[in-house]
Amino acid sequence: MDNEIQLISDGDGLTVIGHETDVERFLVSEGLSSKDVGLRQLKFVAGAGAVTAQAGSDIAAESACWVKLTRESAQIVEKYGLRESSKTGLSTGVVKGPKGQIKGFVEFASGPRSLLGNPAVLARAAGIMAQLAMQQTMDEITDYLATIDEKVDDVLRAQEDAAVANMIGAEFVIEEAMAIREQVGRVSEITWSKAQATPGTIATTQVYALRRLDALAEKMERKAKIGDLAEAAREAESKAQEWLAVLARCFQLQDAIAVLELDRVLDAAPEELDRHRLGIRVARQNRLDLISRSTERLVARMNAAAEAANAKVLLHPTKSPAVVQSSNHVLAGVDDFHGRLGIESGRRPSETRRWAVAAVEVRDKALEAGAKGVDAVRSLGNETFDRASSAKGKLASGIAERARRRRGDEEERDEE
Repeated sequence: MDNEIQLISDGDGLTVIGHETDVERFLVSEGLSSKDVGLRQLKFVAGAGAVTAQAGSDIAAESACWVKLTRESAQIVEKYGLRESSKTGLSTGVVKGPKGQIKGFVEFASGPRSLLGNPAVLARAAGIMAQLAMQQTMDEITDYLATIDEKVDDVLRAQEDAAVANMIGAEFVIEEAMAIREQVGRVSEITWSKAQATPGTIATTQVYALRRLDALAEKMERKAKIGDLAEAAREAESKAQEWLAVLARCFQLQDAIAVLELDRVLDAAPEELDRHRLGIRVARQNRLDLISRSTERLVARMNAAAEAANAKVLLHPTKSPAVVQSSNHVLAGVDDFHGRLGIESGRRPSETRRWAVAAVEVRDKALEAGAKGVDAVRSLGNETFDRASSAKGKLASGIAERARRRRGDEEERDEE
């Protein structure tokens, strides 16, 4: 496989397989930052039955790197014309040559050394790629939780709710299973038997946290007075971060369970690995959609509160800016949370309307209204004058007509 790069994309990541120098040259030429898949996992992929003994013996000379697909790196799939399989959802292809010239792309590349020509190999590779994508998100959530001012453990343990307490217990079980997997390289039946009961507990905690966020949004919606709105906004600013931390931890643990699950399916029913991977992908997206809808509702209510506060800044010069500040704090927290989970968010912070600016606007509107009033009075006066002049002209005309007729009548009598 000298000078030959094999590419696999599942929509979330891109795996580059080939000789170490060729892989490195390809990544550098494309400006991609990657994560080493690791020799153990690469041998695990190549171990699917249809790969030749030669491939197994030479695999130590090979390298595999995984790249998280972003808007920029996703262009690589289009650039090299990878072909997508309708059955697996994977896009595959081959790049040949030291400068990365295109050799040709097929859905499953042929040749005794190709890892792309066997469905079992692709299923294993896709499973590992799904695991790498979820582990990448797990790492980003860890970084996110570390940026919270208070220790996330303190935030979680401070909760007296039974749902959160149960999640902390499940957390220990899942972390232990992940540690064993890291050491052993697989998930045994014993390890899985300990972790398989935890998904229900995590799901219960997730639903509870979502309801807490919905309650904050509903409370904001019910407040009309600025004083009450400011108090509700302060509570949302304080509590939203805590419940976002709980949601982030839930999502992280659910990804960890999915990683364990894929390993277990590979051991117990490898023929179902690809279908199971696709099922996990759908379920994961459903969770993201659910979280997105709930957090977007909260953001919408906070923005509405900021607009209402800005409209009344003249009457409440201190409380109105506080509402806007709290709203923007919640918005920033949700935006950061979305970014870690891969949820796109386009909300922009509200601007605090200053008292002086509001006063000038009111003055200008009053002057404008006053000017319009003067114009209206002037217009009415002119109209009245025109009507009076018209009436006066008609009256004079009538008197003159009657006088003319009287003179005519007198002249007729004199002639008689």
